[in-house]
Amino acid sequence: MDAHRTGRRSFLKQMAALATAAGLPPMLAGKSEAQGRSGMNMSYDPAAKFELKVSEVDFQKTPGGRQLMARIYQPQGAGPFPTVLDLHGGAWRRKDRFAEEPMDRAIAASGVVVVAIDLRLSDEAPYPASVQDANYGVRWLKSRAAEWNGDPWKIGIYGSSSGGHVAQLLTMRPGDPRYNAIPLPAAPNTDATVAYVATRSPISDTYARFQQAERTKRDAMIENNRIYFNPWATIHEGNPQEILERREAVSLVPMLIMQGALDDNVLPAVQEKFAATYRAAGGVCELTIFEGCEHEWVAKPGPQTDRAREMVKAFIARRLKAG
Repeated sequence: MDAHRTGRRSFLKQMAALATAAGLPPMLAGKSEAQGRSGMNMSYDPAAKFELKVSEVDFQKTPGGRQLMARIYQPQGAGPFPTVLDLHGGAWRRKDRFAEEPMDRAIAASGVVVVAIDLRLSDEAPYPASVQDANYGVRWLKSRAAEWNGDPWKIGIYGSSSGGHVAQLLTMRPGDPRYNAIPLPAAPNTDATVAYVATRSPISDTYARFQQAERTKRDAMIENNRIYFNPWATIHEGNPQEILERREAVSLVPMLIMQGALDDNVLPAVQEKFAATYRAAGGVCELTIFEGCEHEWVAKPGPQTDRAREMVKAFIARRLKAG
């Protein structure tokens, strides 16, 4: 018996050392990789209801000295809970971690640790700065999820509008050196891969959206594009639709797209084309068109907003069950 315990302690120490070397969170030291990746002791019921603790922590400082923050929505229960990183929209130029607070709260209250982060805005730095922040955010969250009783092994993403565009680039190119540019000394070997991505009104084709702004003579939207995509050629280089059409070697994680039928910002036809192209490339893409809804319908209470929240939770449940 003593020999067994000694051997087991030796094994756990070895696993802890390997976990530390790999940049994994301390909670996983001593677990086998199979146990950790399976989300041991973690189950998710999208119909569950939890009280939430909401807190804020420093995320990172921009080169210009602005402190970016992270807002943590933590279910109060045994856990560990699934973990989702929220990337805000705002035409790359405005908004912050509060932008999707109603959605974040709804998801978190079902038993998900939701972490909403600030992203650099285009007036501070053009593309790919916000994608770099998101890439860093995934790695940072993997290293810290255990602090909020979150499971770091199957991180999911939720992104809205321009945050959906960032989410698509992040998930398609998790190892791109341009996006991995921000070091994470606390966990240098942690990667930015994620398990799934849920989006609302994502800018899946950046150039098509710019052309729509020109057709509808939306000067502010045209300006937002020109500020973010600087130099201008990056509107094609960082275009999810064109990335697929160029047949780049990308990661195709399961994706949910929720799209308003009345959206004249990102047209439903653009999302239908992207979803078809994503599937043709070998990925899973669930697209739902919400009748009677515009670009930001989830900002207003109503049946379609409730439906969107339930759809995201059901998508998370399917992806976690799929393993």
